[in-house]
Amino acid sequence: MTTKENIIDKADQLIRDKGYNAFSFKDISNDIGIKTASIHYHFPTKSDLGVATIKEHIARYETLKEKVANESPLIQLESFLAIHTKIKHDNKVCIVGSLATDLNTLDQSIKEELKIFAKLVIDWLTEVLTEGKEQKIFDFQTSARTKALMIITNMVAIVQLSRLTNDDDFELVKETILTELRPK
Repeated sequence: MTTKENIIDKADQLIRDKGYNAFSFKDISNDIGIKTASIHYHFPTKSDLGVATIKEHIARYETLKEKVANESPLIQLESFLAIHTKIKHDNKVCIVGSLATDLNTLDQSIKEELKIFAKLVIDWLTEVLTEGKEQKIFDFQTSARTKALMIITNMVAIVQLSRLTNDDDFELVKETILTELRPK
């Protein structure tokens, strides 16, 4: 992993562990053993680092979409749910959820990149649900976009809420999403 990739990875961890406003370049330099000047070389401002971190998540989503593009809508949905399962397993929170709590204090460039990422996720899941409904793999009464929003918000929320309740709640919500989509 390059120094730049290490910096982004550490920023991602800190954002999701502490929140965007609760870490500094000094925290990163202490954790990965480089000078803050090295971080500034790659990312002149914290906003530049925030944007790069979101872009990394966008790249991961694009890679996943390409990987499962020829799979059934059910496999694609399960791939989406697997992202949140990993987030839960790693005891983290979603980057969108973490940054959304700091939204009013974020630089406009971060807000714009976050909107791009959110749109990507919503659009992809909407497409998956639309295709699944057309193929009679899924059945739901709302619009595909509304159903996508409901699934996304359920997964983001249960990752966080199950930290307070119990791990079984996470699996219960995930399985309920799949069960409720099955044709009656």
